Amino acid sequence: MEWPRFRKEHLEDIPQEYNWGTDWIDRLGKEEPERVALIHTDGNAVAAFTFREISELSSAFARYLQDRGMGRGDRVMIMLGNQPMLWVSFVGVIKAGGVCVPSATSLRPSDIDYRITKGNISGAIIEDSVQGALAGLRHKLRYVVSVPDDIDVDRLRKMPHSFTPVATRPSDVSLIYFTSGTTGHPKMVAHSQVSYALGHYSTAMWLGIGRGDVHWNISSPGWAKHAWSSIYAPWNVAATTVSFSYTGRFRAADHLGVIEKLRVTSVCASPTVWRMFILEDLSRYDLSSLRSAASAGEPLNPEVIERFRNATGITIRDGYGQTETTLQIGNFPGMQVKDGSMGVASPFYRIAVVDDSGRELPPMTEGNIAIRVAEGRPLPLMLGYMEEENNRQAFHDGWYFTGDRAYVDADGYFWYVGRSDDVIKSSGYRIGPFEVESALLRHPSVAESAAVASPDQIRGAIVKCFVVLKPGYEPSYELARELAEFVAQETAPYKHPRKIEFVSSLDPVKTISGKIRRKALREMEYGGPRVVQGSEFEIPPLR
Repeated sequence: MEWPRFRKEHLEDIPQEYNWGTDWIDRLGKEEPERVALIHTDGNAVAAFTFREISELSSAFARYLQDRGMGRGDRVMIMLGNQPMLWVSFVGVIKAGGVCVPSATSLRPSDIDYRITKGNISGAIIEDSVQGALAGLRHKLRYVVSVPDDIDVDRLRKMPHSFTPVATRPSDVSLIYFTSGTTGHPKMVAHSQVSYALGHYSTAMWLGIGRGDVHWNISSPGWAKHAWSSIYAPWNVAATTVSFSYTGRFRAADHLGVIEKLRVTSVCASPTVWRMFILEDLSRYDLSSLRSAASAGEPLNPEVIERFRNATGITIRDGYGQTETTLQIGNFPGMQVKDGSMGVASPFYRIAVVDDSGRELPPMTEGNIAIRVAEGRPLPLMLGYMEEENNRQAFHDGWYFTGDRAYVDADGYFWYVGRSDDVIKSSGYRIGPFEVESALLRHPSVAESAAVASPDQIRGAIVKCFVVLKPGYEPSYELARELAEFVAQETAPYKHPRKIEFVSSLDPVKTISGKIRRKALREMEYGGPRVVQGSEFEIPPLR
């Protein structure tokens, strides 16, 4: 569907009641009943689901949830891996008038407890791997649905597909994400029934997908990027989406094999994945079905783009967006790609580089990436943060400040400079330093700590922690590894530090008020002047 047609059919006359599950997915179930919506594989077996099946299964699940006591507006944590029930659950919750709260399956009890309490969560849909982490928290929820113990696709096929429709307005909350911050716990981002549902057409435009495409977004569930390109963008244009469930560590060879086996036409992945792909001998794989490649999550190194292009003839097109938005800036199909650039602004937004007071800056001048909201908020932009203080910081002077910095060249291409705050982006994950530091402080040996990004050739960046020990403890590799394992247990495995430097004091990087200037430590990691000195230990990946 071309942009003018989409705008006319979906944006110019949004009805007073709208529900993406019933108004769009059920429509596809009737208009495109035999078109494949989802292909799932575990690396061996392959299962395909048509839009009719997704429509029917999600309706049956909506009825099942209603029978379990789910009501309109209930906030439901979805903690499932890449399996068909994830897609069915997502649509089913929306159909039943609920609010999806996608969450990573690797969250620890403290993370889950915070989300349940802060987010006023009513229920949870979980897989077996989450049972242990949720065990002591079930009493805080009205209902817990376990997959496959309580329900699965096979049982849903045998259940009635009718359910009691729930009227939802375009402005009603449909999604809540917890996104990492730097000075506190994760922020709650609220999206409406239409902001992602209709707004992600900008993402589909960037991906360049449509009917007949087999699109694979290599992403972990629980993160906004998964909803972006595994659910909304492909299904908004009736494309097929791919699900790959695997055990153990990520192996580039296995994923390249899936592209070959399923004849994938479009792939979106984080820079970490693309970096790992080019380390493989790509000539060993039949990638002839692939016609489009995109990267998001953090800037992609130009040399990676060049090496992949030399091996396949395909240029990886970078893009930029946030949990708070859909695709804002991208290298769209058919346009000239400037390797290393984020691309140009999406037609959904008016985006500029501005100073801290909202004044637009001239080309080649670094400033804040901001979205114009003075004349009205763009449809794909979030409803807002659930905490008013976060809204005050982000919305002012007629703009929404993304928190990222860039400059624009004379041709309108954006070039990413860095994050205004200190969120660590590693392998496509966003990691809040505060969470890591808080976990470290729960260890008996730690007096003080600061977490920053440190450059890494494969992951883009890794977590490095500067640690001040309490009296009676001495720096050692054994203690560094113990701390890394402790963080992995207290928060989530992907958050654990890969480097720890024990220092005697962090006073040299503190402000007068006692705040740690992480920026100074981060700049030191990227070649800046040494501001503290200690004993550094590198921790290999934890198993």
